[in-house]
Amino acid sequence: MRGAWAGFHRDWNTLIYNFGRHEVRNFLVGSALYWLERQGVDGLRVDAVASMLYRDYSRDDGQWVPNVQGGRENLEAIALLKRVNEVVGAQCPGSFTVAEESTAFPGVSAPTYAGGLGFHFKWNMGWMNDTLRYMQEDPVHRRWHHDKMTFGLVYAFSENFVLPLSHDEVVHGKRSILGRMPGDAWQRFANLRAYYGFMWGHPGKKLLFMGQEFGQPTEWNHDEALPWHLLQDPAHQGVQRLVRDLNHLMRREPALHQRDGESAGFEWIDAHDRACSVFSWVRYAQAGPPVIVVSNMTPVPRHGFRLGVPEGSAVTAWREVLNTDAGPYGGSNLGNGGQALAVQSVPWHGRAQSIELLLPPLATLFLMPA
Repeated sequence: MRGAWAGFHRDWNTLIYNFGRHEVRNFLVGSALYWLERQGVDGLRVDAVASMLYRDYSRDDGQWVPNVQGGRENLEAIALLKRVNEVVGAQCPGSFTVAEESTAFPGVSAPTYAGGLGFHFKWNMGWMNDTLRYMQEDPVHRRWHHDKMTFGLVYAFSENFVLPLSHDEVVHGKRSILGRMPGDAWQRFANLRAYYGFMWGHPGKKLLFMGQEFGQPTEWNHDEALPWHLLQDPAHQGVQRLVRDLNHLMRREPALHQRDGESAGFEWIDAHDRACSVFSWVRYAQAGPPVIVVSNMTPVPRHGFRLGVPEGSAVTAWREVLNTDAGPYGGSNLGNGGQALAVQSVPWHGRAQSIELLLPPLATLFLMPA
């Protein structure tokens, strides 16, 4: 089609669509509908959205042409993305779109009528990069990188985010997610389980690439089947059981999914415990009980750990509803065994009430009112 191309992507050795052409826009909108309507996929992910949004993406001065307003934004690409999302929303109800967008472009997941691009979700690449770098550190050094696990909450509610451990993270020499964990075999699996617990407790939708739900130790290979035989190993079975139970817990408890995009659905208990590498917070539902999440990112069990809890006259105790260190998951089976942890009138973490619990090594706990 004459005039269909408007440049060349040096990074990927591909041509760039001329998004201002009606024929190009109709072709791309139709392609999106084809996959959703004819192939029955649930959603679409648009890769490298930043390369579409900016005319100067990966180009030096003098190698790009400003838009009609003199700016760097690709106005035609922005109009196309809005159009795709509007058509998908109107003609394919129940499907969703996700933008892999690596900049701070505003309103990626805001509706088009509010000036946004209209995507349902945005890939949270900052969270992914920060937390993976933290988890790769030896636990003895994690206190110096504490903010990598907390920084994501500074902007967590600016978009509707997906927390992605995707295909990009398990290829091209990056190793698998399990393969990045430090320590001996037991510690690698414990780190992975604690990380998954942290991820499922964190605001945002969850995404694992295939094979990571049972702890594939090697990179993904598109020429081979997944190593399903690993599920004969109790350690890999344990990871699979944990992901199953995390999914069940998240679906069952509104506090863990209902207000992912609302700041009122999240509250830190303690974001500053660098010395112990412990993170603790509360998730709130619109209606229903809250959930406390506590992650201990060192291999040191912490007996008599005091934790400030939300005040509430009706809540007299909290109980452990999931422990990533539990025996069925391959852990050391330390923890609180589901027992009621009595609320005490001992001020802690800036709260009037607290509980005392056992924090297992390299583990994440989920607590609910007993």
